[in-house]
Amino acid sequence: MKIRLTIEGQVHSASLVDNPTSRDFLALLPLTLELEDYNATEKIAMLSSKLSSAEAPAGIMPSVGDITYYAPWGNVALFYKDFSYSKGLISLGRIEGDLSWLRRSGPLKALIEREPEPAERCAPHIKPSASNSC
Repeated sequence: MKIRLTIEGQVHSASLVDNPTSRDFLALLPLTLELEDYNATEKIAMLSSKLSSAEAPAGIMPSVGDITYYAPWGNVALFYKDFSYSKGLISLGRIEGDLSWLRRSGPLKALIEREPEPAERCAPHIKPSASNSC
């Protein structure tokens, strides 16, 4: 499952893992969030509703680029530094590419949305085929 994050005008790609928590997160999209720095390690934002924690491990050890959900607080977290094992933290996916933007100080405005399917990116009169993406 692919999503894109538009952070202050710059578009970044991410992949979600296939688990109940990620599927709940995907159902909330598109989301506009203000990501705030937390613990000089991650950017976080509260979600409007709790996500499922079914089938989730007790916790994970997040690393740079991880997109996670912290079940006890109900927030999404994007990690820009590795961190220790955290009980209640659930993996949602990973951000691809350069992450320097994530290390910027201060809050960041973010639009998180589904990555359009190839057919959705094409002009209405062009059908995607094996030889072209549009």
